[in-house]
Amino acid sequence: MVSRLRRLPVTLECLAPPSTDARESSIPNPKSGAERVQLMVSTGEVSTTLCRIIRADIKGEQMSTTTGQPPADWYADPTGWHERRYWDGSGWTDHVFANGKQFVDPLTTPTSAEASETTTVAVEFQQESLPETHHASTPAAETSGDSGPAAPTKVSFFGARKVAQDTREENHRLQALVDKHGLREIAELEATKESLMLEIATAQQDLAHRIAETEQDLARKVASTEHDLARQITAAQQELAKTQAATQTAYAERATIAADVVNLRESVLLQEFGLYDHENPAEASVSLATELESLRTQIKQAVRDGKATTATAGFTFNNSKAKGDKFVRDMSKLMLRCYNAEAENCLKSVRAGNLATAQKRLGTTVDQVERLGGMIDLHITPNYHRLRLRELELASRHLQALQVEKELERERREELRQQKQAEQELAREKERLEKERAHYANVLATLIANGDTDGAERIRAQIADVDRAIENVDYRAANIKAGYVYVISNIGSFGPNVVKIGMTRRLEPMDRVNELGDASVPFRFDVHALFFADNALSIEAMLHQNFADRRLNRVNLRREYFRATPAEVLEALNEHRVEVLEYTVEPAAAEYRSSATR
Repeated sequence: MVSRLRRLPVTLECLAPPSTDARESSIPNPKSGAERVQLMVSTGEVSTTLCRIIRADIKGEQMSTTTGQPPADWYADPTGWHERRYWDGSGWTDHVFANGKQFVDPLTTPTSAEASETTTVAVEFQQESLPETHHASTPAAETSGDSGPAAPTKVSFFGARKVAQDTREENHRLQALVDKHGLREIAELEATKESLMLEIATAQQDLAHRIAETEQDLARKVASTEHDLARQITAAQQELAKTQAATQTAYAERATIAADVVNLRESVLLQEFGLYDHENPAEASVSLATELESLRTQIKQAVRDGKATTATAGFTFNNSKAKGDKFVRDMSKLMLRCYNAEAENCLKSVRAGNLATAQKRLGTTVDQVERLGGMIDLHITPNYHRLRLRELELASRHLQALQVEKELERERREELRQQKQAEQELAREKERLEKERAHYANVLATLIANGDTDGAERIRAQIADVDRAIENVDYRAANIKAGYVYVISNIGSFGPNVVKIGMTRRLEPMDRVNELGDASVPFRFDVHALFFADNALSIEAMLHQNFADRRLNRVNLRREYFRATPAEVLEALNEHRVEVLEYTVEPAAAEYRSSATR
């Protein structure tokens, strides 16, 4: 509406009659003000309000209509915006012509609402403005319709002056109406308003753009700040965690140092009584380490509580009870130091088999302390002495266990050595038998080639014996339970009623017997029984179990010596139905008997 009000003067001027040009003279020329206003409304040049204002001043004016419609063609643009506008025979179109070019002018196309409003105003204006005589016009005028402008009227040469004068007067009258109702000011206000609205829109767009840029910049700064803060917080948390860890470590070290200080103070106090943290062999024992630790705690507690020694309570020195008490304390401390030093020496010298000697030595020290401290009735308490003896016992037990373990390990190595030696002997024997069989096979082939049937049969028999020997060797190599069980004795070394019961997988069992009597004993062993059995290990275990209560060494079970006679062993074999082809009850003992007679 603003743009149309701004163009109002131009529109009103365009309502003037065209020039006398032949082309322009054919443009529809409304004769009355009502027709011109109707044309303005139909072309969308004025608003409804403006039409009503103009209509109020020119109401009652007679408007003549023309009959018929002009033909479709290009005419001068009634709006004055362009040089030419196309008339399609019923109304003005959007097709315009200017500067030698043809194009479409969309500004002249009103919206649907404006077109509806314009049509309504034009109809109302026509009905109210035209007199009754207008409706009684010619049929051509009635049939022409209101959809387009009136048909162009041909102006004669002599009437052109009159038409121009009427048009000029009509223009002056319309200009007066515009001035009367302040339409120029309204147009200017509308133009100002439109300019301000445009500036406001531009300012709003600029403001929105600046706000968007500010928000983006602020978002970037906030994100960067948050990232920096998060990094700083993470670094601070890590530093705090390190500080807390360092603090905890420092507290732990402080507690450890404090405990060490207390332990050092206690150690200094105990060392004044000669009690040191000396090494005890039982410390390395899994089963005795806990008991040893508990025992040492009891020993230290007894020293701290003053329950390691007892002495008289009413002793005086130079008629002074205080000096007497001090003398008793110093003497008790000195004697206890001597006792603890001797206990430590006994602990260092104790072995697997001299526990009784070490305990007797410590008991002698107790007697010496009591004798030297007889003036103050000084004694080592029995409970404290019992604890120190128990300490010696634990050390001896551990040393004995170590010795037994060493013996068992040595026996296991010996057993593995015997087993490996037996396997080597079986392998060598099998190799020898295979070579022997190959030799017999060559001889057999030669005898068969020479036709010696008897010789070939003898060789076949020998080959069969060799095959049986090879099968026996393979069986013994595959069956680890098979072997020789032996019962031997050595009167010159162990006495008449001691036998050794064992088994060997050696190919030559006497090699094992001879090894036992080589250098470890002064005389050779006498063999009472030596027989092969498929279950030699079971027979050996049965005999060991039968004479378990007569075992000489009950610590090391690999020492297979029993206090029994050869006759008792034979009786045990018969009870368990073990087949023995040869068994000698009385030993020969040739070397021993010869040595005894000289």
